[in-house]
Amino acid sequence: MNASDDQGAVERILRPFHIFAKHKLAGAVLLLVASAMAMVWANSPWAGSYKAFLHMPVTVGAGTLTLSKSLAHWINDGLMGVFFFVVGLEIKREVLAGELASLRKATLPILAAVGGMLVPAALYATLNVGHAGAHGWGIPMATDIAFALGVLALLGDRVPVGLKVFLTALAIVDDIGAIVVIALFYTEHIAVPSLAIGGVFFLLSIGANLAGVRSAVVFFILGMVAWLGFLESGVHATLAAVLMAMTIPARTRIEGAPFVARMDQLLATLRETGLPQGRRLLTAQQQNLLHDMEATVEEASAPLQELEHALVPLVTFLVLPLFALANAGVSLGAGLLDAYQDRICLGIIAGLVLGKQLGIFGLSWIGVRVGLAELPLGVSWRDLYGVSVLGGVGFTMSLFIGGLAFGDPLQQNVAKVGILSASLLSGVLGLVILTVGRVRDGRRG
Repeated sequence: MNASDDQGAVERILRPFHIFAKHKLAGAVLLLVASAMAMVWANSPWAGSYKAFLHMPVTVGAGTLTLSKSLAHWINDGLMGVFFFVVGLEIKREVLAGELASLRKATLPILAAVGGMLVPAALYATLNVGHAGAHGWGIPMATDIAFALGVLALLGDRVPVGLKVFLTALAIVDDIGAIVVIALFYTEHIAVPSLAIGGVFFLLSIGANLAGVRSAVVFFILGMVAWLGFLESGVHATLAAVLMAMTIPARTRIEGAPFVARMDQLLATLRETGLPQGRRLLTAQQQNLLHDMEATVEEASAPLQELEHALVPLVTFLVLPLFALANAGVSLGAGLLDAYQDRICLGIIAGLVLGKQLGIFGLSWIGVRVGLAELPLGVSWRDLYGVSVLGGVGFTMSLFIGGLAFGDPLQQNVAKVGILSASLLSGVLGLVILTVGRVRDGRRG
């Protein structure tokens, strides 16, 4: 067997994994698996090792410049910083060239997201006003885009493209609202000197953008210092991640027509010099031409999109599963029934299951009826209602806000029970509503 055959065998083995990784369900499946692992581990005879694993100290740095935090802290504040950085990149892209780029396209998802934040928060607050859990009103405001889109992916091509676009835009606006809530209402104290350092490096990153810097290394260094400044200031470091994402250049260095002309010229030169034969080494001239092609492609790509493309797999296959593993480990002992009687749990379930569908669908209906917005092409009111129910899948962001809202482990556990229960119920109900609608439409057709 030669090297070519070996490579072919390896590719055949890896092909199923590549197909899975590219599927829209991949992120949701991994989140589900990681959550199940956390639940099993936290309720097994080895539950003590689960807690020890999360509280294991991890020190980063050297000499006197060290930062020591628990593993759970590094996951929730460190790795999740990468997640929020990607969220920031997505927000900027959508605002500049996506579904939020024009007021006409953005009106409906903005109205839906606002309703989907205000009504759940109001329901939770109504059930918890004057009680110990009142501070958790921000928990049911969030929608988990990975899980929600994963549920839609189960229906395949039967779901209108406009419905997927609407849900994506809604989740992006929802993320903006969650970030604002975290920054304004879940910051307890502020250390001004550290905040000033973070602010200075944020301004330096803006300056680097304006100066035409496009190196990811430069923005990484500036971003890390800004993140550390925000982390030590008391303002949650997620804000630094989102702000730094906004400073990443979003313009190309070459326009479309000159790009195509230059690539055509380079390809013509390559043909004249002779195309590479088999898998042999290239000649020096051929290698130089390839380098010129790479440089031209780089000029035609915006750093924002390049970073997003590079980081999304990292977030999907590492950051979010680790977050789920660290945060979904709910103890389901004798206190489970007590959790369902707790106002915190009831408020979260009411907010996510009822509040989300009432807020998203209700404000969308009002917006369309008064002429402020219009339904996406091919999307019916039943479709919109199904997606409104799917909006109750809070999971990642809800768990994150729950960790900020409650310092008491018992309250955190009760909140997790509510989040996981409401997310599961919303996902199943949303899938049933959308599936029944598709089946009926198929029979009529």
